[in-house]
Amino acid sequence: MKAIKVIGAYFAAVLVTFVLGSIFATQFIMGNLQDMGMTVTFSDRFSATLHDIEGLSGIYLPLIAISFIISLPVAAGVIKFVPNLRLVGYITAGAVGLVALHLVMKAVLGLTGIAATRTVMGLLSQGLAGAIGGYLFYWLTGMLGKDTSG
Repeated sequence: MKAIKVIGAYFAAVLVTFVLGSIFATQFIMGNLQDMGMTVTFSDRFSATLHDIEGLSGIYLPLIAISFIISLPVAAGVIKFVPNLRLVGYITAGAVGLVALHLVMKAVLGLTGIAATRTVMGLLSQGLAGAIGGYLFYWLTGMLGKDTSG
């Protein structure tokens, strides 16, 4: 039963990271459009965000899943030796996993999969999305020992 809950926490963390990463990426691009003098309404931002979440789900969601299937178990391995760093470990794993994903794609494939990551702030925003996903994994897996359902 514990394994199923850990897997559920993993999928929740991946999904939240994907949605936040998509939102951050879209808003960076919309901000760039405004910087170029274009008028961008709230409706434009909302519509573009929904479009990007849908459009990126086929490629970015699986890439995040792969990133987390590597980074979270690595963090778990380190945490076995320093359990008092569990929170820091999972937050760091999420952030590093997402930043590494973009840096590896650029280095190996020569491409920038998410346009916002061409800037340091855009790359850091993806790291923030990963950190939040890592925190969610930390929180949900921490709840495993506190199950009061029976």
